[in-house]
Amino acid sequence: MFQSKLASFLRRNKTLGLYSQIRDSSSRFSNESSFISSRLFSKSSTSFYTWRSTLYAYRSLNKGFPSRSSRNISTTATISSSSKEGSKMLITAGSHAQKLVGIWIFGSAAWVFSMVVLGGITRLTRSGLSMTDWKFTGSLPPLSEEQWLVEFDKYKQSPEYKRVNKGMTIEDFKFIYWMEYAHRMWGRGLGIMFALPFSYFLRKGYITVRLGVRLSALFALGAGQGLIGWWMVKSGLEEPESEYVQPRVSPYRLSAHLTSAFAIYCGLLWTGLSVVMPEPPAGSMAWVRGAAKLQRLVLPISVLVGITAVSGAFVAGNDAGHAFNTFPKMGDTWIPDDIFSMKPLIRNFFENTPTVQLDHRILASATLLSMGGLWWASRKLDLHPAIRSLIGSTMGMAALQVTLGISTLLSYVPVSLGSAHQAGALTLLTLMILLNHTIRRPSSTLLKSLGSVVRTPAASGS
Repeated sequence: MFQSKLASFLRRNKTLGLYSQIRDSSSRFSNESSFISSRLFSKSSTSFYTWRSTLYAYRSLNKGFPSRSSRNISTTATISSSSKEGSKMLITAGSHAQKLVGIWIFGSAAWVFSMVVLGGITRLTRSGLSMTDWKFTGSLPPLSEEQWLVEFDKYKQSPEYKRVNKGMTIEDFKFIYWMEYAHRMWGRGLGIMFALPFSYFLRKGYITVRLGVRLSALFALGAGQGLIGWWMVKSGLEEPESEYVQPRVSPYRLSAHLTSAFAIYCGLLWTGLSVVMPEPPAGSMAWVRGAAKLQRLVLPISVLVGITAVSGAFVAGNDAGHAFNTFPKMGDTWIPDDIFSMKPLIRNFFENTPTVQLDHRILASATLLSMGGLWWASRKLDLHPAIRSLIGSTMGMAALQVTLGISTLLSYVPVSLGSAHQAGALTLLTLMILLNHTIRRPSSTLLKSLGSVVRTPAASGS
C-alpha cells in the first residue's frame, strides 16, 4: 500500500514538474513578448501583424506546445528586427521626432488648404486686383486715411475700376483691399511657419537627407508661388484688347497659380503620410495582391481627378461659370454651336467660354462614373478594411463635389457655393492621395514578414 501511494505521489510530482516547466517557459515568453510588443507599438514602421503572430504564439504555448512556441518567438523577433531595418523611415530620432515632424507637415498642408480656399473667396469677391503693386517681403497696410486715399487713387487707374467698379466708395475699396492683403500675408505667414520648424528639425538631426531634399523643394515651390501670384495679378492690371471685355487675370496664369498650390498641397500631404506611415497597411499577401490590382485602376482615375481640377481653374479664369447656367443642357442645346469658333482649334479648350464649361462638365461626369466603377470593382477584390472604407468615402466625396458644382452653376456662382466647390476639389484630391498612399506596394522586408506570419499557423498545427 505504501508503494502504491509513493507511486501515485511520484506521478503527481512528475506532472507538477512538467507544469512547472511549461509555466516557466510561459513566464520567459511573456517577458520576451512584452519587450517585443513595446518595440512594436513604439515604432510605427513595424507591422501590426507581427504583434498578431506574437499573440498566436502565446496562445499556442498555453495550449501546451512549448517547442512550437519557441519557433514562433524566434520568427517574431526576426520579423520585428528586419521590419525595423527595412522600413523606409524618413525620421532618424525615434517615434517622438516622427510625431513632431508629422504634425508640422500636416499643419503646413492644412495651411495651404486654407490658402486655396481664401484665394477662391478673394477671386469670387473680385478682390484680387485691388492691390496694384507687390513686394516680396510684403508691407504694412494703410494706417491712416491719407494712406488709404493714396491706395485708392492707385486702384482708380486700373482697368477694373474704370470698367467695373467706377464710382466705388472708399469703404467698398477697403473691403476688397483687406481680402487681397489677407491672402498675401497668409501666404507669407505660411513661409515663416514652414521655415522655422524646418530649421529646428534640421539642427536637431531629426530629418534624413532624402526628406530634407523633398521639403526644400516644396519650400522653394512655395516661395515661387508668390511670384506666380503677382505674375497672375499683373495680367489683370493691363488694358483688355476690346472695350467690351471686362478686365480679368489671364486664365493660363490663374490655372498655373492654382495648379502650383495644388501641387504644393499634395506634396506636403504625401510627405506627411510617408513620415507617419512608412509602410502601407498590409495584413496578408491576399490583401497585398488585392491592393496591387486596385492600384491599376486608382492611378488613372487620380490623373483624371487632377485634370478635372485644372479644367476648373480655366472655368474660373474665363468666368465660364456665369454662362449657360442650366443643367444638364447648356441653354437650349446639349452642345453649343460655337464650341470650335476659335483658331487654332486648341485655343477653344482654354479660352472659349462654352468649350471650357462643356469640357469641365464632361470631365466631372467622367470622374464620377470612374469613381463608381472603382467602387464596384473593389467589391470583388480582397482588400484591407481601411482601404475598402476609404474607397467608399472617396466615392461619396466625388458625388458631393458634382452636386456642389451643379448647385454653384444653377445659382450663378455665389461666393459660398463657389468657395465650397473649390474646397471640395481639394478634398477629393486629398482622398485620392491618401488612397494611392495606402495601396502602394510594401517594402520587400514587410512582404517577407507577411510570408512568415502566414506560415506561423501551419507550424503550430492549426
